[in-house]
Amino acid sequence: MNNVWLTRITPHPASRDARRDLGDAVHLHRRLMSLFPDEAGPDPRAALGILHRTDDSPTGPCILMQSTHQPDLNRLPHTYATAITRDLSPLLAALRPGINVHFRCVASPVRKPGATTRSLYNLPAVVPLTGAHADEWWMRQADTAGLKVLTLHSQPLDSATGVRGKPGTGQQRIRHARTRFDGTATVIDPDHLRAKLTDGIGRGKAYGCGLLTLAPTRESTSTP
Repeated sequence: MNNVWLTRITPHPASRDARRDLGDAVHLHRRLMSLFPDEAGPDPRAALGILHRTDDSPTGPCILMQSTHQPDLNRLPHTYATAITRDLSPLLAALRPGINVHFRCVASPVRKPGATTRSLYNLPAVVPLTGAHADEWWMRQADTAGLKVLTLHSQPLDSATGVRGKPGTGQQRIRHARTRFDGTATVIDPDHLRAKLTDGIGRGKAYGCGLLTLAPTRESTSTP
């Protein structure tokens, strides 16, 4: 399999650019894309396998970015953040059926009702899911990804928002409702899991949704 890189970017609180990016999903997307070559085809995010999310840490927010091309961290402004990249390939190669893992994914769970249902109940084309409905959505996604969920805790987050496009060219406001899913699971199908890890889960992948990360449980790390 191709190398997969995980980059941890810790923005400097004093950086005006970093504060702006953390509050605007479109600006953050552009910032992260600037760390990669420009010639990556019509859908560079997908071609480079770029997924990201913002996590809270004891020292403030940090950005986790996964990619199948190593980013050039020298392209970050000098005062923007500290950042480090590591190769995830050994972890992904070590996935085996039956091992238990911790997982975390910030995703945008939605339902797309049919035209008749939309007309009858005056619903939009995409309906965000919350609570038990979001949990059910995640269970289906995990099953498709080759995971059997053992424990699950979900937490609604603020929506990812921003304005896409340039002034005067038909700007579009984007909004993706987000839920963070944490828990433990057993690996059932490592190949499906590796594919989902690199492809991402659900909608809004350019704007901080869909990155699934794993860590071995203590039980797994102590297994001979």
